[in-house]
Amino acid sequence: MEAGYSTKVGSVNRNGQVVIRKTAIDGNDHLQKVYQVGCSNCGAVYGANGSDLHLRKCPDCQSGQPGLECH
Repeated sequence: MEAGYSTKVGSVNRNGQVVIRKTAIDGNDHLQKVYQVGCSNCGAVYGANGSDLHLRKCPDCQSGQPGLECH
């Protein structure tokens, strides 16, 4: 997999989480920005650090960690 692939808009991780957009909001992981992510299973939309995108599970239907503010 190419470097940075998991942060590209439209990329989907193995858990069905889709990157919608990068925000200007600072994340809670060192030097990360929050990305808006959508669940392809239930439609939930939430924020996640760029460093977590490849691992994320939906907080609503997959018992993933709570999402970050992304608005």
